[in-house]
Amino acid sequence: MFLDLMLKVYVQTQTFLQRKDGASGIEYAIIVALVALVIVAAGSGLGTKVASVFNTMASKMTTAS
Repeated sequence: MFLDLMLKVYVQTQTFLQRKDGASGIEYAIIVALVALVIVAAGSGLGTKVASVFNTMASKMTTAS
């Protein structure tokens, strides 16, 4: 059963990669989902760093006044 599934995935992948016509709506949706994942992954790490910078600046401002 697992081998049948893997064979179907392999055949579908090969068919997908050998196609020469334009992208369909599903392919665009996959690309959009991947781009969204990259943005979320980069944003979560970046958000922590930005918050740290602002917290550092806020603490320096309170000690200076």
